[in-house]
Amino acid sequence: MKLKSLHIDSYRHLENLDFDFTYPEGHARAGQPLEKICIIGQSATGKTSLLELIKEAYLNLKDIEVIDNSHKILRHYRLNFKGDLEFSKEKSFLKMSENKINKNGIEYTNLDGSGGGSIGTLMPKDLKLIYLSSEIISKEAINIFNKNPLEISNEFSTDKYSNDQANLGPINENYVYEFVQNIDEKIWFSLLYKILNYRKRFTQMASELINKGAIGDINKLSNQYSKWANDNKNPLEIFATYFNPILNQLNLEIDLINTEYSIPIKSKLNDEVIPISGLSTGTKGLLLSIFPIFELNTKDAIILLDEPERSLFPDMQIELISHYQKLAPEAQLIIATHSPFIAAAFEPEERFILFFDEKGKVRLRRGESPIGDDPNDMLSNDFNVDYYNQFGKEAHKKYLDLKREVAQETKPERKKELIVELAELGDKYNF
Repeated sequence: MKLKSLHIDSYRHLENLDFDFTYPEGHARAGQPLEKICIIGQSATGKTSLLELIKEAYLNLKDIEVIDNSHKILRHYRLNFKGDLEFSKEKSFLKMSENKINKNGIEYTNLDGSGGGSIGTLMPKDLKLIYLSSEIISKEAINIFNKNPLEISNEFSTDKYSNDQANLGPINENYVYEFVQNIDEKIWFSLLYKILNYRKRFTQMASELINKGAIGDINKLSNQYSKWANDNKNPLEIFATYFNPILNQLNLEIDLINTEYSIPIKSKLNDEVIPISGLSTGTKGLLLSIFPIFELNTKDAIILLDEPERSLFPDMQIELISHYQKLAPEAQLIIATHSPFIAAAFEPEERFILFFDEKGKVRLRRGESPIGDDPNDMLSNDFNVDYYNQFGKEAHKKYLDLKREVAQETKPERKKELIVELAELGDKYNF
């Protein structure tokens, strides 16, 4: 399911806002939900609040129960804000309001108390949402990725991670996951399951070859390893095809041979493997956000990304949205950002700009700059930012004054001097 519209009467400091998340008239996909959405706004306008509103509504939606389906009564349903939002998938739709839900034209009303009658579920089991906080990096998550895979596998067998308690197997196809500071570590372990299982089987194979004496015969060792590797594909190989193009910009790549870490990353300059804790903040954030999207089934999912540009140099930001789209081509990306480089990856109708009016109320407008526009134009048109600081403004004023002097000067020698000065200043500031 994908988000189609959102109306807010009241939520925190947000009031009377209408978001139409569909393609406009004249577009080839007019009326259908936007594939990607960019929320822009200065600090405190409510970008993160909007992501949290959507996340909480989806969590509510996931657990809704119906008492006696023929009477269309909901049990314990409450929307987390005053207003409504609508989702759609193919020919079906669902609209959530404060005390009722309209599903494909059938209205379900809320009942206070437990009520009576048989209990069923309102929603199908294919609801999928990923919330990636701007504060995704935590000591706990880094510690997990810093561990040796065998150490993690050994922990699986302890009481701490008993099978009936932890469900440490392949990740579920239906989910709502919040990747935040205090995320349950079992979610990371489940996402790493295929890699951990591969490492465990690799170690068992190596041990068997040693016990059989194959290590003394290089040809035999090579042949048996090649046969095993052909039958047991390294799950990191596919992930590397997505992640290495990003890491290459940092002179890094995934090491497919090293077994010290679950996802070993090495320097292309000296071939040394770098512990996850030794990577830059931006690289850590990329790994912790991209790996879950890669590992989960994102068909018809909603992916909420809060400030994905954090700690990334502009050259990394320029193509970042393209990387997320390649990872999740059938998901709906909803992104909150301060970056004009990120915003430039969206069509103007995909950008929603929050701003304060003269009374201090948050208002909404759509984007203006075309996709791929110059970041300075993005800052001016969509971010409404005067991107020259005091020194730039003074230089620009001087440039304009020089232009006037050139036009008014009658003495040839002085005019020539002014033209040279004007050209030098214009070249320096690209005026």
